[in-house]
Amino acid sequence: MKKAILSAVLVFSLAAAWADSPRVARRTPQTAQQGACAVPGHKLLLNRCDAPWNCEDVKLLRSKAEAALKLKPVAVTDKEIAPPSGDRHDYMSFGPYWWPDPSKPDGLPYIRRDGEVNPGTRKNSDRPRLETLRRTVATLAGARYRLADADDGLGRRAGEAGVRWLKRFFLDPETAMNPNLEYGQSIPGICKGRGIGIIDTYELADFLLDAIILLHESGDLSDGDFAGLRRWFGRYLDWLTTSANGIKERGEHNNHGTAYDVQVAAFSLFCGRREQAAKTLDGMKARRIDTQIRSDGSQPHELARTRALSYSTMNAALFADALVLGAQTGVDLWGYESAGGGSIRKALEWMIPYWERKLEWKWRQITKFDERGARWPLAVYRRFMRETR
Repeated sequence: MKKAILSAVLVFSLAAAWADSPRVARRTPQTAQQGACAVPGHKLLLNRCDAPWNCEDVKLLRSKAEAALKLKPVAVTDKEIAPPSGDRHDYMSFGPYWWPDPSKPDGLPYIRRDGEVNPGTRKNSDRPRLETLRRTVATLAGARYRLADADDGLGRRAGEAGVRWLKRFFLDPETAMNPNLEYGQSIPGICKGRGIGIIDTYELADFLLDAIILLHESGDLSDGDFAGLRRWFGRYLDWLTTSANGIKERGEHNNHGTAYDVQVAAFSLFCGRREQAAKTLDGMKARRIDTQIRSDGSQPHELARTRALSYSTMNAALFADALVLGAQTGVDLWGYESAGGGSIRKALEWMIPYWERKLEWKWRQITKFDERGARWPLAVYRRFMRETR
């Protein structure tokens, strides 16, 4: 009886500590391997099964880490052209599906071709740098975690490099990004930035926050720098929830709205704002589930796109994020069903036969589907099915 009481107290204490400070306890590489894809741990925000620290192929992780160590840390100040503000510290990107109008001498204003990426939109854009940051720091954090005891010191070197990347992008005064996306996904000849550009910073939510937590726990990221990162994300969170662009993105009806809520919830938890995270996640019931998921589980807004399978999968993965974050904040999104019969569980179950190739996709998909995108929502679905039996 005493042991049971002590266990309960320990669980409660861990949960309370997590609410105040997102730190992760050390685990041995063996434990990490056993826990791979057992989403999620209570110690991290998402702990995605496809994250580098859950990579079972240590040889592959080592190879990627060694390649990452050869890269130079990126920053938004690296771009050659300044955004409309004139400040290179402001993030800038361009709408990927917008192309020059061939009927106009100067191509302006650009015209939209849904699902067709204009490679020119990546030039002088900070989006590729954001993607590189997320991928590289996650790899380095994964190596620090899984290869901590490597004889050649690779784990230690990876941890130190990961910190350098974070400091150059977020903290160093000469290179740090300003915490806003005023100029995200601009369209030449139409606008200097849009609310839907905020989806760019989902790159910061899915892997990067957990990588930061791991580097802090390893001791490579100092308490002072960790606090500085939390302040940065707190300032960005304030901008997300009060700016004109943020308010517009919050009102989007498809995957953009879902990604916005996931970002707000994840950043809130990272900054210790648990109530804000819970409120955002609970609000997803009416804002997202009621409006985006039909009674059969299909997602009509995503099915209307030219890459319907990709977007339906992406939105399902975002809902999977919300499930995991909801479980940490006491918000039951798994058990919620709208008045019209829609639910996240039904959305995932509707997608599974297509992910497993048991049914042929009959909506538009003009590009090759990346099946890796289904791994995370499938893992989350299986976890919640196990836990609710």
